[in-house]
Amino acid sequence: MVRLISDSELTASSVVANRTMNRERGLSGVNSYARELGFDPAGWLRERGAAPGWLDLCSGEGRALAEAARLLPAAAELTGVDLVGPLAPPPAAAVPGNLRLVTAALADWAPQRSYDLITCVHGLHYLGDQLGVIARAASWLAPDGRFAAHFDPDSVRRPDGSGAARAVVAALRAAGFEYRARRHLLLLDGGRPVELPFEYAGADPAAGPNYTGQPAVGSYYRGRAGL
Repeated sequence: MVRLISDSELTASSVVANRTMNRERGLSGVNSYARELGFDPAGWLRERGAAPGWLDLCSGEGRALAEAARLLPAAAELTGVDLVGPLAPPPAAAVPGNLRLVTAALADWAPQRSYDLITCVHGLHYLGDQLGVIARAASWLAPDGRFAAHFDPDSVRRPDGSGAARAVVAALRAAGFEYRARRHLLLLDGGRPVELPFEYAGADPAAGPNYTGQPAVGSYYRGRAGL
């Protein structure tokens, strides 16, 4: 029997606290957001007008955001949220004025505005309630905005240990998401309320490596009554 832990316990686990997947990734180039997402976030945001907003979940060092902030209009608002935050925070004078880096657990954080673009590049792998974060992010999205995140359906399981990947992907598609299995990329165009038919049961930090080859978290759900 797998021992499941709460999200508050999960934040202290070595798998989550020591994750390295996204810490140094930049905006463009070989190790970049553009390569991982299949589109250039800064270019996409430039088409949104004079004051676009980008929220990056599990933002690591925030390098991609900092690079984008210098390419976008001064009125743009870029926010990065990460459990650990930058390991070596730069001097305040070196941080673009339109960039804010927040150190917080996503289970306890919510924005005060909507965003044109919300991303989570290889960050969901280290969260317990992945589906809860996905649903909440959909509600933080502007009506014509875009959500893009890497998601591994095989990391989602039922309390008896059986896989729930097929049911989860079907539910996400029914809610309006697109899942590109080859890239493990989950997309949603247009913010909306999302209610998925699953109730979070807990996390397994000892689930082992996922498709990235890095240790990841297993997320366990039971069917939600009435849905």
